Amino acid sequence: MNLSQQEWASQLEADSNAVILDVRTEDECNEGIIPNAIMIDIYKGQGFIYELEALDKSKNYYVYCKAGGRSGQACDIMGQMGFQNTYNLVGGFMQWQGETKLP
Repeated sequence: MNLSQQEWASQLEADSNAVILDVRTEDECNEGIIPNAIMIDIYKGQGFIYELEALDKSKNYYVYCKAGGRSGQACDIMGQMGFQNTYNLVGGFMQWQGETKLP
């Protein structure tokens, strides 16, 4: 599900079952991440799938990338793998106004 920056942030804050997933490259992540994000590069191909398979499907995943495209793809892939609740950050990290930190 696509959420605006504000919807994503407020829903994340209220969600006790939330996991933040950053699907950007390592170089992109080194410029800053949303605190507590798990980093799994979508460009790893099959490696990306293997890392997703290790995640708890009962959690709610808040997914982001640089602009919202790759995270949208990641949400689609996760849905096909049986993840019930995935939320794509529209506009991605480029438009993120919330807290950030270095990984």
